[in-house]
Amino acid sequence: MKKTALVLSFLVASFASSAQWSIDKGHTKFAFIAEHHGLSEVDGYFKKFDGKITAAKDDLSDAVFEITIESGSINTDLEMRDNHLKSEDMFDVEKFPAISFKSTKFTKIAGNKYKMEGNMTIKGVTKPITLDVTMNGPMAHPNPSNKIPQLGIKATTTIKRSDFGIGGKLATVMVGDEISIRATGEFQKK
Repeated sequence: MKKTALVLSFLVASFASSAQWSIDKGHTKFAFIAEHHGLSEVDGYFKKFDGKITAAKDDLSDAVFEITIESGSINTDLEMRDNHLKSEDMFDVEKFPAISFKSTKFTKIAGNKYKMEGNMTIKGVTKPITLDVTMNGPMAHPNPSNKIPQLGIKATTTIKRSDFGIGGKLATVMVGDEISIRATGEFQKK
């Protein structure tokens, strides 16, 4: 009985010591760039998302990032293209309404540069990805009346759309297979 109580106390203490950081949706963007016809690039972003960071250490070296994006909120500033991207051949938003990412490793490289490894799920397919990350902070909010710590993140990577079953019938001469991803955002400590 004492052993069970001790284990429970340890688990509660471990959970209580972890800090959570919530995403600031007004200062965050999940964007992508795809090559079009081998001539130019088309970019877009997702309007609806949520996310958090959980970390026990103040320097966030043990941080776990969790992001969920509504695939149907895709926007490329062209309704016809957006409707195609929502279709079964592309993101199939009716069957797969969410894109998710959860980090598995966050490693400091030097200064404010990090490597983040994790699993991304698109259309029910989960693949490991690695992102280059620049993290600014944590720091005190610049507004003296707001004492909530904050941090800024920029994360970039390249994925292959074919790895996730996006546009299986679409020739790479039409839309390139490699898609650049750029996520920028701010988080506030809860």
